[in-house]
Amino acid sequence: MPTQWKCSPEQLHKTYIANTEAFYRTAGRSLAGQMDKFFTDCAIGLFSKGGAVVQEHADAVNELYSKDQPRPTWLLWELSGKVCAGAEFLPPLFFWTLTESDAKSGTDHSRIFIRMLTNILLYLAAVDDDVTYAEATYITECGDKLSALCDSAGVKKGKPGLNPEDYVTSSEPPFTDKSPVTAAPGNPADKMIPTVDKQAKKPSLDELMAELDALIGLTEVKKDVKSMMNLIKVRKLRTEAGLPVPPMSLHLVFMGNPGTGKTTVARLIGGLYAAIGALPKGQLVEVDRSGLVAGYVGQTALKTQEVIRSALGGVLFIDEAYSLAEGGENDFGREAIDTILKAMEDHRDELVVIVAGYNGPMEKFLSSNPGLESRFNKYFYFPDYTGPELLSLFSDMCEKNGYTLDADAEAFAKEYFDSVFKDRDENFGNGRDVRNRFEDMVVRHANRVAELTKPTKDDLMTIKKQDFLPDSPKNTDSTV
Repeated sequence: MPTQWKCSPEQLHKTYIANTEAFYRTAGRSLAGQMDKFFTDCAIGLFSKGGAVVQEHADAVNELYSKDQPRPTWLLWELSGKVCAGAEFLPPLFFWTLTESDAKSGTDHSRIFIRMLTNILLYLAAVDDDVTYAEATYITECGDKLSALCDSAGVKKGKPGLNPEDYVTSSEPPFTDKSPVTAAPGNPADKMIPTVDKQAKKPSLDELMAELDALIGLTEVKKDVKSMMNLIKVRKLRTEAGLPVPPMSLHLVFMGNPGTGKTTVARLIGGLYAAIGALPKGQLVEVDRSGLVAGYVGQTALKTQEVIRSALGGVLFIDEAYSLAEGGENDFGREAIDTILKAMEDHRDELVVIVAGYNGPMEKFLSSNPGLESRFNKYFYFPDYTGPELLSLFSDMCEKNGYTLDADAEAFAKEYFDSVFKDRDENFGNGRDVRNRFEDMVVRHANRVAELTKPTKDDLMTIKKQDFLPDSPKNTDSTV
């Protein structure tokens, strides 16, 4: 995906200084000593996604140093070796401290940091005049992983009057003006990535089905999705044969606890609908009540219409949809419902709506409005993950991020996830709990390895039992 602008080393250095100094002005300079190395590692990870390493990449890395630090000279062959060994992005340890500080003090420095990271990586991606989809995806994944830590720490998503773009900027024209970008659907504006070439090949029906089959658990959900696809296929064949086709709604209800894969399946369904010709585009736009409801009369309809426009051609996924009907007759959530129902009628061939949430509240929500009951008649039930399934999710995370469990850790992990499933309550987070456990394990492992004098590659990869849950009340083994 070629851009219309190439970032020179001088422009990159100006951008790097402008962004880091802007961050220091609001958050302090405590991270200044770690920033240069962190962004060098990020550059190596980014370049590892973009194909061949050229001299422009080496020149760019040499510019990633603060104005008061001597710049090293990276040779092309040296950088090439580093790029070949580049690992997946993992949040740096100092970012955990930053999120914890924000959660305690009510500040927003960690989210400003994410905006800064995105800006600098976008300029880095443009140094060779070609921002690829793989590079854009890497930038988004970096922001997603850091945003997930902000969410888990309870850092607010932008306090009133705070715009991260006011703090993190550049002396150059915005990258978004030089290469068209689009916001990731349903995500904050600080997760903007370069627009993908319209000619880029979309996943085929078979590829998406294979991705669905590869998901852990969800046996009945997979059957339901396949049945939907078969039904759509037969309808198309009947239409081509001149046979009558009964009415069919593509809108869906997802019921289940948090972390059971509802958003992942919704994304796949959008792609499947597009691959089979039921939708023009198939993109997923994810929102909840806060993304639809405003605080004043008349504003909710406008806000909801804006979200609907972004979802046309694809799927509008409304998480915790029942919250739209919980405020009584005068609540603005009902205005959002009416707007959505009208859009479903006006755009029946270019909009699919999936509503999701807990079983009981969703049943009450759908019965609260005759229009909802008539338009949503297909229900997919997402069960909690079992102990073995939780372990499989955890093992996948470890494998994707280059970690391996030794025998004791693996045995303890199996016992732990069996216990988590058996003792689950209404706060059980399924996949979210697994992700939180993985992130906690990474920190504990890092704390242990950091104390080693000369850690080996095996040390950096191996998870021991003591890394897993040393402080858990479930862990009664005194040897841990």
